[in-house]
Amino acid sequence: MAHASDMHSLEFRLPDLGEGLTEAEIVRWLVEVGDLVAVDQPVVEVETAKAMVEVPCPYGGVVTARFGEEGTELPVGAPLITVAVGAPAAGGSTGGSGNVLVGYGTSEAPARRRRVRPEPTAPAAPAAPAPSWAANGNTGPSETTAPATGVPAAGAAATGVPETAVHTASAGPVPVISPLVRRLARENGLDLRELTGSGPDGLILRADVEHALRAAAGRDQSAEPSMTTLTSATSHAPVAEPSAAPHASGRPAPAAVALGGSGAGVGSGSRTSSGPGNATRIPLKGVRGAVADKLSRSRREIPDATCWVDADATELMRARTAMNAAGGPKIPLIALLARVCTAALARFPELNSTVDMDAREVVRLDAVHLGFAAQTERGLVVPVVRDAHARHAESLGAEFARLTEAARAGKLTPAELTGGTFTLNNYGVFGVDGSTPIINHPEAAMLGVGRIVPKPWVHEGELAVRQVVQLSLTFDHRVCDGGTAGGFLRYVADCVEQPAVLLRTL
Repeated sequence: MAHASDMHSLEFRLPDLGEGLTEAEIVRWLVEVGDLVAVDQPVVEVETAKAMVEVPCPYGGVVTARFGEEGTELPVGAPLITVAVGAPAAGGSTGGSGNVLVGYGTSEAPARRRRVRPEPTAPAAPAAPAPSWAANGNTGPSETTAPATGVPAAGAAATGVPETAVHTASAGPVPVISPLVRRLARENGLDLRELTGSGPDGLILRADVEHALRAAAGRDQSAEPSMTTLTSATSHAPVAEPSAAPHASGRPAPAAVALGGSGAGVGSGSRTSSGPGNATRIPLKGVRGAVADKLSRSRREIPDATCWVDADATELMRARTAMNAAGGPKIPLIALLARVCTAALARFPELNSTVDMDAREVVRLDAVHLGFAAQTERGLVVPVVRDAHARHAESLGAEFARLTEAARAGKLTPAELTGGTFTLNNYGVFGVDGSTPIINHPEAAMLGVGRIVPKPWVHEGELAVRQVVQLSLTFDHRVCDGGTAGGFLRYVADCVEQPAVLLRTL
């Protein structure tokens, strides 16, 4: 066991995540204070505006502090953890990999993490017991924190409390009995520093938070709105202030923020506003926030229009069945539709473009990077199939499967979510026939595909039951007119109705 004199702490900060990202939300900690971590072992899972990623630590040693609760947003460069590492050998390094970017790391599997337990020390004078909250790992930020090696730091020797558990109310988190209590306060906009806990050593219990919330809600419902004046000269009557319900500590409990109030803000979690017409506030952050920003910008900047057509997909479905019966990997329907899209874009390149308003130019793109809408538990994401124009149906199917699985697992990288030039939106999986989607800015068009259902259809001069699908094209009217858009959509419909049309471009 190394001694304190042989150890020193290194601080690992949230690295640059690329793609212009400036912050990330802590989703899940993968290590605890006291764990032994290997070089490049993932220590935390964070969600950015692009995707959810695991962040590896470039140092190997003992975790002595974690900064930030789950659900907290941190800016790039903010401290994540501190790690106690051994003293470097003569002329050697600290043992860090230097791989501080997301996705970098060695090929070695991380060592199995284990809890480092303190060594028994020689009997000494009875020491004061550590506060009960110290066992919960609520350590405060400190670059001089001693490692959890069982050797107490000089400042903690007198009390027997490891320095990793010593913090003040002004420097570290407020002591609470569990993370659930902290989340309860956060979701209701309650500042824990305004409370004095009724537990041992000032520990804040759940009952303390619930009491403060009940007091705030009761005051909100019973107090009459006060009338304030602009200047003392316009009114001589005193202004009645609502009385604050006292907390157990004697301090007034913080008031709940009413919906639409000037002091309303968005916390890190959803919360319910009190008062008439209760409503739940859900923060727009992470993937959901990025989607909201992008759609809002698209609606502001792009003059879009939509055209649609019904197509008989019976022959396309038969062709897919024949392909899959021939052996080999199964080809999904979306792969065939993607192949149709790339063939159509080769004929109508105006729709594989973007608009540069600063230069007042339409920029036509050579490569087709095909995005497709995927619904996940964390919201809508649009993974991108690179160089879709150079792939056949089997290759497209394999890439769709890989990206869909990564999207569901939250493992898409920022590079896999950016750079699309055209989007395919298969909203038929939701059981709907049609839609007028918002274009994925800065692209110029999106093809929508509804559900394929049996319908009466005139086929070869006779009424028959056929597999019918509605196709829609939403396009940026700045890059082309309706004739081009209609030609593109008609070609797609022709390929759906007669897949042999694709043989011209294979």
